[in-house]
Amino acid sequence: MASRLSSIRSHLVQNVTKRRTSPFRTMSSTSTPSIAILDDYGGLASKHFEQIPGLKVDSFPETLDPASEDGLQALAARLKPYTIISTMRERTPFPSTLQSQLPNLKLLLTTGVRNASLDIPFATSRNTTVAGTTGAKPGHPDHSSADSASAPPPPGYDSTTQHTWALILSLASRIPHDNAALRSDPSAWQSGFSVALGGKTLGLCGLGKLGANAARIGAQAFGMNVVAWSENLTQEKADAAAENAGLPRGAFKAVSKAELFRSADVLSLHYVLSPRSRGIVGAEELAMMKGTSLLVNSSRGPLIDEQALLEALERGQIRGAALDVWWKEPLPADSPWRAYKGKSELVMSPHMGYVNEGTIDRWYEEQAENVRRFIAGEEILNKLN
Repeated sequence: MASRLSSIRSHLVQNVTKRRTSPFRTMSSTSTPSIAILDDYGGLASKHFEQIPGLKVDSFPETLDPASEDGLQALAARLKPYTIISTMRERTPFPSTLQSQLPNLKLLLTTGVRNASLDIPFATSRNTTVAGTTGAKPGHPDHSSADSASAPPPPGYDSTTQHTWALILSLASRIPHDNAALRSDPSAWQSGFSVALGGKTLGLCGLGKLGANAARIGAQAFGMNVVAWSENLTQEKADAAAENAGLPRGAFKAVSKAELFRSADVLSLHYVLSPRSRGIVGAEELAMMKGTSLLVNSSRGPLIDEQALLEALERGQIRGAALDVWWKEPLPADSPWRAYKGKSELVMSPHMGYVNEGTIDRWYEEQAENVRRFIAGEEILNKLN
């Protein structure tokens, strides 16, 4: 009995010690916590953070790129005073060269649960906590919200799939082309042809959650034949993905990479970017595609060899491409894509696949909850390190 009481006493002492040494302990009453909000293009963040008593809130909507020395130094000078920084995924990177110049940084907030542009191991080495978001309303893991008008998509639906199909349909029906023609040419009317998707083959490079969502819509809405490839995809896994999407086994067919590119009338990328997948679509793969095919990328720009794609589109090697993601974001002012005049159709959007008001507003709500917890010395949610 005495041994058990001693063990319990030791456990309690250890817990108290952990609390006392926690990096999230209550901040000194003489210190004023400060947060820098980066890249809040839509102006949604401040209202959440300004509700936190005593928090100094500054917003910097214009993005500075730390890839250049001038950008790095300007960004470091801007952020040096701040204890907390709120970032948005796919916007301002946080490499070690930037973090090393931010001595006051204790809490780095990002959105989502994966952000390859943050050097998280380096942040860990400096005792900087990195935290993400899940899209769930704090205290409501089912994503519920009393304000349905501003709520993000419910579980099972996502804005990336919606945008993927917006790109496919815009490209197939030539909507951007015709819209521009009608606005600029008084005589423009019914030039060219749209692409009928019914019965065609939809190819998915990657059949995870987003790939399967896109596949389900193609199969159910347009009666498309769905083929898919990834390095580890088997027919058994494809059947499981079909069943999870409410479709029968065999609705999604696992094929080789070569067959995917040769057979697809619409090829959509849904692959995680990694050193192995970088450039997974190059000149060789583009050469396999039908001359009438459409290529859509709402995943990550570097999955495709940029120069190979630009050259293929300029000479009209495929019918068209729709791109929501880029090799460098924001897309530089001098990017050749901004001045594109090639033979293939091209539809472009500025990485809008995740940019819906409800989702981003919810992300900032989650970030604000973590700031409140940080100031109060409570455990941070959704830690990434």
